[in-house]
Amino acid sequence: MSDVSDLSKDDAVYRTLLESTKAIPWKIDWDTKKFAYIGPQIEALLGWSPESWMTVEDWATRMHPEDREYVVNFCVAQSQAGIDHEADYRALTKDNGYVWLRDVVHVVRKDNGEPEALIGFMFDISERKKTEEKLLALQKELEALSFKDGLTNIANRRRFDVSLEVEWESARSNGQPLSLLLFDIDFFKQYNDLYGYVRGDKALIEIAQTLSLALDGPRDVVARFGGEEFVVLLPQADASVALKVAERCQRLIQKQAITHAQSPLDQRVTVSIGVGTVQLHRGSGPAALCGQEKRQKPDRDGSGGGLNATARCMPQWRAEVNLAGGHGRCVCRPGRDGRACAGRGAHRSF
Repeated sequence: MSDVSDLSKDDAVYRTLLESTKAIPWKIDWDTKKFAYIGPQIEALLGWSPESWMTVEDWATRMHPEDREYVVNFCVAQSQAGIDHEADYRALTKDNGYVWLRDVVHVVRKDNGEPEALIGFMFDISERKKTEEKLLALQKELEALSFKDGLTNIANRRRFDVSLEVEWESARSNGQPLSLLLFDIDFFKQYNDLYGYVRGDKALIEIAQTLSLALDGPRDVVARFGGEEFVVLLPQADASVALKVAERCQRLIQKQAITHAQSPLDQRVTVSIGVGTVQLHRGSGPAALCGQEKRQKPDRDGSGGGLNATARCMPQWRAEVNLAGGHGRCVCRPGRDGRACAGRGAHRSF
């Protein structure tokens, strides 16, 4: 009798220890799929009394609908295989709220290897999940900032390079056109010398905002390419569409009428715009567009940079190259050697 009494005392001690922890102990009989035990802490956490946890159906139905199918299927498969496992999910509270739980499960097996019972602990990981969500939000914010130009608040060169890689592969896979516009503000050095860098920064911001407003495609990207240069990537846009977008951008910038007393072009800020379109084929790479070629300097008078840079950037494009400058609009085609025209003197203005 003393042995039985000692065992009963031991069971009472173990139960007291289990029920004094924040972790919620439980046991399920595998054959009946019924709870043999669940700690009273479950009521304080979720509001459901221990007596209401009858079968695994109660466990499954008190789970967030978005988590239920995956978690149930995962736990059943792991249990059938006799593998200890863990699962995170949102558990329904009696007042229709949700608490994040982590179930740590041990599979008790018979001599033949088949499951006999499942025993485990439920842990409240709500605070941990909140912290993870905050860290994820901060990570996304930092990632967004890393792709954003600090001055103009549009995409930066890094974001453009990533978008170009993605859109290039998409255009090559789907046989769709891909267009690019390169903008260079005319005589911008003279603008900074005359008005100062604060006014120069303001002009850059205004032009960046204007270019953003000119785009309407869901995947269109406008980015600051460097200094006073901007680039626009137009997926699925052929040459005619790209030229229309370039003309729209030019009209909007002209409408801004930013004063530039040292510009010979109506004494206002203007831009030179290079427009290129390509129909991709297998084996092409985005370096052919605007990645690895050395930059060609603008003309000495400070104009035509967008024309020259685009002609330099797109020599391998097997497509028409349309160039629009601050002086007007020019159109040219690559020569037989695949090169675009070399400068403003080779363009036909109209």
